[in-house]
Amino acid sequence: MFRILIIWLITCMTMSPSDAQSTSTQSVAGEYYLTGIREIGSGIKLNPDATFEFFFAYGALDRAGQGTWKQQGNQIILNSRPRPEKDFALITSRTVPEKGLTVRLVDPNKQLLSYVAFAIKNGTDVQREMADSDGKATFSKSTAEAISLRFELCPDRYSVFTVANKAHNYFEFRFEPWIAEVFFDNVAYKLTDNDLEGPHPLLETGKTYSFERNQ
Repeated sequence: MFRILIIWLITCMTMSPSDAQSTSTQSVAGEYYLTGIREIGSGIKLNPDATFEFFFAYGALDRAGQGTWKQQGNQIILNSRPRPEKDFALITSRTVPEKGLTVRLVDPNKQLLSYVAFAIKNGTDVQREMADSDGKATFSKSTAEAISLRFELCPDRYSVFTVANKAHNYFEFRFEPWIAEVFFDNVAYKLTDNDLEGPHPLLETGKTYSFERNQ
């Protein structure tokens, strides 16, 4: 028994910090699934190489994210790449003879077009319209200082565009490829024996959710 204890002590003393980190990473790595929320599938996979994968499924909506994770005591910290400034791109703007101001979204998937909310701002005046089945919304105002767009299936934030040429009354946009990507910025989860506890990036803020480890 004494000999076994000596061998164990020598092993611990000769283990490098990188070896210890590797052992810790291996023990924490695994798949953790959201519990207690009906009709929603969501989870976090911590890979042994310190990368992670996140998924969210609700009805026909699927979203995902990825990045790196690190352990600090009993916390797991998730970070993604920096989130791009906007989720839409302005393709073109011009002056057209029609009255009012037209904003349009174009995308090969026509089923997505009507899920975009547009708003135009002039001073303190803000007008809002939902896109029709062709991705188009027409406003009574013929000018705008700024235009904002939000994808209602991924309503994390608005993308705001300042209008450079006030004479233009037609604006055409498209989705950016990362429109459904989920981003993490130093998001911390408490690590317990069998789960992760912390926020969910797509559910109600201020609440603590449990992700149970898949055994």
